[in-house]
Amino acid sequence: MPRLFSAYVIVDWSAAAKPTTGADSVWIGVLKRDIRFRMAFESFNPATRAEAETRLNAILDDLKKRSERALVGFDFPLGFPRGFASALNLPGETPWQATWDQLAKMVKDKADNTNNRFGVGSEINRRLTGGPFPFWGCPPKDALTTLQPKRTRPHGPDDLPEFRHADVAAKGAASIWKLYYNGSVGGQAILGIPFVRRLKQARGEAFRVWPFETGFKPLTEADLDGVDVVAAEVYPSLLKAQGAPGEVKDLTQVRTTAEHFARLDEANRLGALFGPDKAAPADAVLDAEREEGWILGAGA
Repeated sequence: MPRLFSAYVIVDWSAAAKPTTGADSVWIGVLKRDIRFRMAFESFNPATRAEAETRLNAILDDLKKRSERALVGFDFPLGFPRGFASALNLPGETPWQATWDQLAKMVKDKADNTNNRFGVGSEINRRLTGGPFPFWGCPPKDALTTLQPKRTRPHGPDDLPEFRHADVAAKGAASIWKLYYNGSVGGQAILGIPFVRRLKQARGEAFRVWPFETGFKPLTEADLDGVDVVAAEVYPSLLKAQGAPGEVKDLTQVRTTAEHFARLDEANRLGALFGPDKAAPADAVLDAEREEGWILGAGA
């Protein structure tokens, strides 16, 4: 069987509020065939998210011209815990899409990386609970009545879940409600989801978001007919990769994650990874498809 993909692009995202490179900034790793048809890796470290968007669009445009299908992995959640869209009374019958549309309306992310992620978190808290919950985490100077630097209370049985099913399966993934400090995937998701939404809008049906648009099921070549890009959430820490001496951790992660998926694809084992574990409850599969998303490889 042929590979499902010709290229593997991994995006290590950042919610930085100013231009930055090196550790804890945006890294894009690309593993694709060179002019001799050998798999070769290259990386990019744009200083801003705007530059990253321009770069990634150029990468995807080039792959399309070469008729090469790409798996694009983003290291932030593409969906929120089950019940989020309903709790916000968002319109539409597709919770993940309603959430994406809502964030696109709220997020302001400027070319110099200044952004309003704390304001977005604060406003969503106001609509959900009227207080500093469930989002938390910000510099003390940005604290508001509806957003505090530290977590104010644990999640109770009547609250939205602290973790998605995929976060639990990944054993160690951070909560999307955390907006600041190390592992603040919440801030990355707030800024990253509108970015992925723009990529999709520019490419239409040729750009599919897993598992929302593909189904949470194993993928075959037939499933990807006419598809140029499959976007998926990845969690590089699942691999516990070792980097070369002096190599920035973020670079190590995008490189080893791309190589990992390429090896699985070469062995005809990648397609199965897009489906749930055989023991996965039916409600977890439905939640993943409708609202939460899933982490590629979690629970496998």
